[in-house]
Amino acid sequence: MTRYTALIVDDEPDIRDLLEITLGRMGITTHTAADVTSAKALLGAETVHLCLTDMNLPDGNGIELVQWIQQHCPNTPAAVITAYGSMDTAIEALKAGAFDFVSKPVELPRLRELVNSALKLSEPIGNNISEPDEPGLLLGTSAEIQWLRKQTRKLARSQAPVFISGESGSGKELVARMIHLQGPRHEGSFIAVNCGAIPSELMESEFFGHKKGSFTGAIDNKDGLFRSANGGTLFLDEVADLPLAMQVKLLRAIQEKAVRPVGESKEFPVDIRVLSATHKNLYELVKSGHFRQDLFYRINVIELTVPPLRARAGDIPLLASHILQRIAQDYECEPARLTDSAIARLQTYDFPGNVRELENILERAFTLCDSDDIDATELQLGSAPVAPEEQTLSASDTGSQPIALPEGELDLENYLETIERQAIEKALEATRWNKTAAAKRLGISFRALRYKLKKLGME
Repeated sequence: MTRYTALIVDDEPDIRDLLEITLGRMGITTHTAADVTSAKALLGAETVHLCLTDMNLPDGNGIELVQWIQQHCPNTPAAVITAYGSMDTAIEALKAGAFDFVSKPVELPRLRELVNSALKLSEPIGNNISEPDEPGLLLGTSAEIQWLRKQTRKLARSQAPVFISGESGSGKELVARMIHLQGPRHEGSFIAVNCGAIPSELMESEFFGHKKGSFTGAIDNKDGLFRSANGGTLFLDEVADLPLAMQVKLLRAIQEKAVRPVGESKEFPVDIRVLSATHKNLYELVKSGHFRQDLFYRINVIELTVPPLRARAGDIPLLASHILQRIAQDYECEPARLTDSAIARLQTYDFPGNVRELENILERAFTLCDSDDIDATELQLGSAPVAPEEQTLSASDTGSQPIALPEGELDLENYLETIERQAIEKALEATRWNKTAAAKRLGISFRALRYKLKKLGME
């Protein structure tokens, strides 16, 4: 079993003794220092897996020591001990590179959680993301994506809230997931929630949970997103869409590290890391009063910007190849290839929808092309073609007979899906279940037929 060593820096002997006893009972060897100078000397002479430092020291402060550790011992996580209620000081320490913070008077359960999380940084996380140049979920070789991967590795070693900005479809959730996977919480849950997709009247219950019988429809107890992410990471996507009333409750839950389910009289502690993102300009929303400034500063301790796809066009061939391989696996077909002209066309396209748009373009081209090579014309860029999942059968597909609409309200999507299903069944029956012949009869490619069979659950 690995024997860990911690450095405790505090000029108060009683605090040093308390921390030494607590860490000693956890099986951790401790060294102590009463000032910044002594701490630097010990860090230079000993292997230290964790540093706990007070903010106010006789010859400096904890933030200065954190910055020094970042430069000289970057693999040693440092946590600061702050005065009660000094949230501004704690945020300043996190921005300086502190792993986390704990407030005085020190709550021992909270201290143990912090220590255990910090020491996990000394353990290997897994072969799939342990190599320093492994792209993991962020594919590409451009300077922009390499910088982004470097930043995610650095931020993974902290518990600071990170705000991920970037255009829609640029991969903000992938960045959040990489931060989670490379950090000490990688064994915990990664819970992603789109804040704009939750009805405002259900938000409190979704985030904090509810007690059985607390309102109509509450037939069981519910943990909520915060408690489901306990020990892991909660990713708040499109956080700008939260109504102001919910922003107040979210801020309190983040600051207090506790939630009160709807209908409960007590709070439940939660140990989570909060990551957030939006494609909107939060600075402008704060100025206009649509987003609370105090919440903004709490979630935006560190900002990370994801570059748009057009800024790293050199990554497109690798991304496209990866996407086409994945699509082929989904359809159980041989993978298609992009011709040189198709790659050149993609690299000059603006991609307002970023990587998500690239996926849609390639999926459409894959399902509709008749060969294994996708040419530039089959990408259908520059027009507004209908996505494969939105296509419906033409008159020729249905035998040119007029379609009678049913009486009353119409669920158009389900209605068209029913017609499509019937047409495919008839084509398959007419060709004795020969999919190649059925696709020809329907006037679509074999891949398009495979796509529709999978989508409609007809395989």
